[in-house]
Amino acid sequence: MFAKLETLEKRYVELDAAMADPAVLADMEQFRKTAKSRADLEPVVLAFREYRELKAQLEENKELLSDDDADIRDMAREEIQRIEAELPEREQQLRVMLLPPDPLDEKNTVLEVRAGTGGDEAALFAADLFHMYCRFAELQRWKVEIISEMPTDAGGYKEVIALVSGKRVYSRLRYESGTHRVQRVPATESQGRIHTSAATVAVMPEADEVDVNLRPEDLRIDVYRASGAGGQHVNKTESAVRITHIPTGVVVTCEDERSQHKNKARAMKVLASRILQAEQEKQHAAEAAERRSQVGSGDRSERIRTYNFPQGRVTDHRINLTMYSLDRFMEGEIESMVEALASAAQADALKAELGA
Repeated sequence: MFAKLETLEKRYVELDAAMADPAVLADMEQFRKTAKSRADLEPVVLAFREYRELKAQLEENKELLSDDDADIRDMAREEIQRIEAELPEREQQLRVMLLPPDPLDEKNTVLEVRAGTGGDEAALFAADLFHMYCRFAELQRWKVEIISEMPTDAGGYKEVIALVSGKRVYSRLRYESGTHRVQRVPATESQGRIHTSAATVAVMPEADEVDVNLRPEDLRIDVYRASGAGGQHVNKTESAVRITHIPTGVVVTCEDERSQHKNKARAMKVLASRILQAEQEKQHAAEAAERRSQVGSGDRSERIRTYNFPQGRVTDHRINLTMYSLDRFMEGEIESMVEALASAAQADALKAELGA
């Protein structure tokens, strides 16, 4: 590990020097690439330098144990104890920082939320979840663009699909995939009984053209009149689009826009992301549980997280973490949960790396 860290530090020093090179300064594209490479290396290099400084302090204090002054020996012992307690944590931090980054982490994300079992209450919960992610995106200064939606008369969603774009969106949202279960008293429940329902969330990296090759001969594109609200215009114009990817059977529909061209573009974006996700799952199937089946069937029993409104708590069953701030959580304050899930994933990746 330390040989690799020293190599990275050497590279960092070279990039640092290159930033002042007149030839690099004169070429904006080269300067931008150099600056990004340096910025990418900086956190691990600084952490390594801090670790090395701690090791040097440890050796210095060990030498002071033979000093003639008893007070100095006592202070040295205290410092040794503090540093020896801190070093394993710093070493663990460095190991995590050396884990290879997932190239998908920087991607924008296609977010899909669907009502599962539970009828109208499940659709209302799906809308609540989508609101939660929109608020979290707002706090992160991300942009949310609805691609397709199927609202219910009661104000819920049978399905809503959106593109979330911004800095490291996929890395932050990727662990939200799965079945989310809710326990609460529906507004329509006159007896005050608690109902359990569910919604599913799928988080997929946005596919670029270079990621997925969608050949025209593999696509069947149908146009039809949109069925949703929209006045007379919707009824008269065949603006809705359904695209079927024949080799995989994946079907995407979009009828939100009045323009057939816009609906087709949005449907293609979702189709490409779904196919990219399917290919990624196939490649990593042997690596296990990141997403065996991303959302399951939507059944109440297949859940990654439970939202218990009567008790004001939310529990993530994958990491056994319970938070008692459900109101704030539903308003997008999910940062602590996101961080905990990412840390658990890093720990698992580190175990796999050390065991390899």
